[in-house]
Amino acid sequence: MSLEKPTPGTTSEVGVTDDGLDYDALADLLGGHVLDRETHVNAEGFVIRPDEVQEVLSTLKTEAGFDHCACVTAQEYDDRYESIYHLRKYDDPTQELSIVVPSPKDDPHNESAARVYSTADWHEREAYDLVGIDYDDHPDLRRILLPETWQGHPLSQDYNQDQPQIVTLRENANPLQDDHRSADDPDTMFVNIGPHHPATHGVLHVKTVLDGEQIADIESDIGYLHRCEEQMCQNGTYRHQIMPYPDRWDYVSAGILNEWAYARAAEDLADIEVPEYAQVIRTMSAELCRIAAHMLALGTFALDVFGDFTATFQYAFRDREVIQNILEDLTGQRLMFNYMRLGGVAWDLPEPREEFFEKTRDFLDDMPHKLEEYHDLITGNEVFQMRCVDTGVLSPDQVKQYGATGPVARASGVDYDLRRDDPYGYYDELDWNVVTEEGGDNFSRVLVRMREVEESARIIEQCVDLLEQWPEDEREIQANVPRTLRPDPDREIYRAVEGAKGELGIYIRSDGTDKPARFKIRSPCFSNLQTLPEMSQGEYIPDMIASLGSLDIVLGEVDR
Repeated sequence: MSLEKPTPGTTSEVGVTDDGLDYDALADLLGGHVLDRETHVNAEGFVIRPDEVQEVLSTLKTEAGFDHCACVTAQEYDDRYESIYHLRKYDDPTQELSIVVPSPKDDPHNESAARVYSTADWHEREAYDLVGIDYDDHPDLRRILLPETWQGHPLSQDYNQDQPQIVTLRENANPLQDDHRSADDPDTMFVNIGPHHPATHGVLHVKTVLDGEQIADIESDIGYLHRCEEQMCQNGTYRHQIMPYPDRWDYVSAGILNEWAYARAAEDLADIEVPEYAQVIRTMSAELCRIAAHMLALGTFALDVFGDFTATFQYAFRDREVIQNILEDLTGQRLMFNYMRLGGVAWDLPEPREEFFEKTRDFLDDMPHKLEEYHDLITGNEVFQMRCVDTGVLSPDQVKQYGATGPVARASGVDYDLRRDDPYGYYDELDWNVVTEEGGDNFSRVLVRMREVEESARIIEQCVDLLEQWPEDEREIQANVPRTLRPDPDREIYRAVEGAKGELGIYIRSDGTDKPARFKIRSPCFSNLQTLPEMSQGEYIPDMIASLGSLDIVLGEVDR
């Protein structure tokens, strides 16, 4: 597929012109629903009434083409609460609009968006859990990260973190208790899967209801690894204290991709220009991380599907270790890199540069042969095909409704990649392709990741070529950034990068100090995991395990 994406039509969607979004036309479309307009760094914000959320979002979705609710941010001010719905378009994510919903301090609530965008279900539950906003007409408004018995909302201004919390034994029921069958339907059985099980890829509890041997209903119970990452970032300074945290969100192999998400948001918020040379280094290191992440996803998925520990799993880790060695030479670390800095990177390539380039090129030269091995071991394996073809199917409409992104979306034919569609770094200067598949099943998600490894290798090779030829006196690794950053007060931004697992976004609101007033992380795993019930309905437990593995989630990023 060509890097050139067809330009969406300019006549079929209200507010779209040849020059991009016409916010005046969108305001006219919404009419009296718009109470006020705000200017955010990434997009305009329309302020609306709390009881008109569904009508406004439905209009924007059906008549203006905003089919992607990327994120929902909730926050508290001194005089009000506020929910922000960050809307984008899958055809062109640079067309953005923020819907701002203020609600009173003494009774924070607004209408739920979950009836319009299914992805808002979990996002609003998290906002209720941590900030304390109620969402009217929500299909299942209850806590999502904390136990139901938790007192208070940790991100609210009046939260007392010293108060004792009591979690009843009922909240920690023994998962090994006797099976419970429904009195009305003796063929229905409730089964606990996890939270401590190798196939859940971390501490995930999947509450499963079986009708005979087929799945009638499942619910993902998350929150076992919630580490208050957003609160910690709000307590850290922009310039020095926040950057070490992103490595720990998706802690297995996507550290530099995570760092870039924060760097992009903070740099745009503070109007920092990154030198071209540093952008090339960022792009190269990010793609090395992407390959490492896909290798881990491939090896663990093979382990999930046919228990192949001795071959595929260890082959994948063998190749991943080569990447980790290269990244260790570059950053000094193997997982928690802390390599990016606002305005650039921490230091230049390791000396002697020729050895670093040679090691990187040797890895790239071996890649085609290694991918052939993977295809022999995996995609050509009859057992693997039986387990993955036509299981865990996710349609393009379901992808968009749940805000799924990354390989999960592209495997269902949704041609969405922020590296191309909302360019950053050096991606728009390089020759590479966006990979899509049409099957939408577990097999297609594996194929997308394997083909993306090839494209990442192409990107890395071009970056190495550029870095080898870069004049020595023009190797600028950092912009001139003030020691203390204090973005102007009341500046707001939502920025995202294409992480290994999808759209990794950051919302920041500044208050004029050297620390964010609000820091919100949009985890791709969080939104992708919501699709699991759609993929598993009517299938068998082994199919659900394969579907969960194909999502490639990391619970540290889901929970944050």
